[in-house]
Amino acid sequence: MNEKISEIVERMKALELELEAELDKAYDRLHRRQGNQGSHFDRETLIRQRQFKINLFSYVLLPRPRHVLTAPFIYALLFPLLLLDLLGSLYHVVCFPLLGIPKVRRSDYLVFDRHHLAYLNLLEMVNCAYCSYGNGLLAYMTEIVARTEQYWCPIKHARRVLAAHDRYKNFTEFGDAESFRRDLERIRQFKD
Repeated sequence: MNEKISEIVERMKALELELEAELDKAYDRLHRRQGNQGSHFDRETLIRQRQFKINLFSYVLLPRPRHVLTAPFIYALLFPLLLLDLLGSLYHVVCFPLLGIPKVRRSDYLVFDRHHLAYLNLLEMVNCAYCSYGNGLLAYMTEIVARTEQYWCPIKHARRVLAAHDRYKNFTEFGDAESFRRDLERIRQFKD
């Protein structure tokens, strides 16, 4: 990677840290306190949130037709997601130690905290848990595959890739055989 690109990547990392700090301040403004058991709100915030809660009985008996029609298709993905989770996790547990690839912390990707929101009814909480699982699992699997790619084939594509994983920017340029052979072992060191 050339010096100018490395400099830009470093500035991007600094901006990500600054953004994270600003997001933390925004959370604090919403009266959220982080405790050992997850996210908790003060009494005043919970009372305010409960004013926006839709009764479960009304929610189930008066659904929008499009929600009823799409729900079976949405929840049909649960079984492929569970299979992906099982097989991907098995691959992760068996292969990463053998290759010396650092393991991915599952808890960094699968986050279940929306049940603390007093404005959600039980069915909305279940739906939120499903989405948290699906998105978290896919992000977790993306990181597993990204580390696999970093180990075996850290080469950028010939054209721009949308939503490339974070490790991609450190890969060698497409067609640069010399850099690939020279830098492969260094890239495999997984130093972020």
